[in-house]
Amino acid sequence: MKYLIHSFLAAVLILVGCKLQAQSLLPQDSADRCVTPYVNKLTPNATCRKAAKAGIILIGGGDTLRACNPCNQTPKTALSYADICNIYKRKLGDTINVYCMPIPTAIEYYCPDAAKGWTHPEAPVLNSMFAACSDSVLVVNIYNILGEHANERIFSRTDHHWAPRGAYYAAMKLCEVAGVPFEDLSHYDEHVIHSFVGTMASFSGESCVKQAPEDFYYYTPRDCEYTTTYIQYKTNKGKITGEHPAAEGEFFKSYGDGSGAAYNTFMGGDSKITQVRTGVNNGRRVIIFKDSFGNAIPGYLFFSFEEVHVIDFRFFDRNIINYIRDNKITDVVFANNLTHACGNTSYNNYKRFLIQ
Repeated sequence: MKYLIHSFLAAVLILVGCKLQAQSLLPQDSADRCVTPYVNKLTPNATCRKAAKAGIILIGGGDTLRACNPCNQTPKTALSYADICNIYKRKLGDTINVYCMPIPTAIEYYCPDAAKGWTHPEAPVLNSMFAACSDSVLVVNIYNILGEHANERIFSRTDHHWAPRGAYYAAMKLCEVAGVPFEDLSHYDEHVIHSFVGTMASFSGESCVKQAPEDFYYYTPRDCEYTTTYIQYKTNKGKITGEHPAAEGEFFKSYGDGSGAAYNTFMGGDSKITQVRTGVNNGRRVIIFKDSFGNAIPGYLFFSFEEVHVIDFRFFDRNIINYIRDNKITDVVFANNLTHACGNTSYNNYKRFLIQ
């Protein structure tokens, strides 16, 4: 009898151990962590010139004009983002998954041959970053999947952000790596804001951008249960001065045709903590660490995680270890665009989150 009891207890411990280990995903094959440089077959011969401001590259003309920020990052500047992902993984341990999901920018996919001397290639930057990530950090390589869909509306032409469809493919790849369900666009309603001209009109100082409006398409989940709660910060010159009490609100904001604020459709901006509780019951709770590029990602995760938390690297005043523990977070995703990913501000802020 004593032997049977001991055997039963051993079996229970093994099963519990397996269940705990299932939370942490297996290391990836090296092929999943490698970027294949994209070859531009869409606009290689397009006319191009530098805009009046910020070295912005204007590609083509007329109503198909595209304005792109150049990439100033290098394989060396990429190492800090890998380092912060590694630090978080060491701090959080084996039961919490940490993902490195840097977001490429439009110039990588639409740069004409004649403009290659005005920007750095992004593939070597990403390969350097991914190679520096420890084996226990999960790389989400969205570079390749975006290249496969570069002929679609994955980046806005008149705004420095990507387009919601680009974020859709990124979310698809994230869910594949995370091993959670994902619903395709047949489960979403499509909306369009006509005559959208985004940030590149003012960033570039070029009137031709204003004369090339585009349609802004975004997607909202259908037959999906979720509740969004915001902790809205009070700010002054980009610094947190206080906060409003937590309050429920709409995740998707509504803007009319011609609005230059269309990208604010997602959560209405950055200076807040967003918590979305869904009808999913799989024990998976994710944080998206992000800049404004990351705002378009969470809306595609409401079928995949039971909770989705969104934290901007510029606006967070709590201790992140306590926040992760208190909210039973299982997955932590670093999802900054490549410029911010390689910047000192994001690195220093993410480190500060650990000790503040």
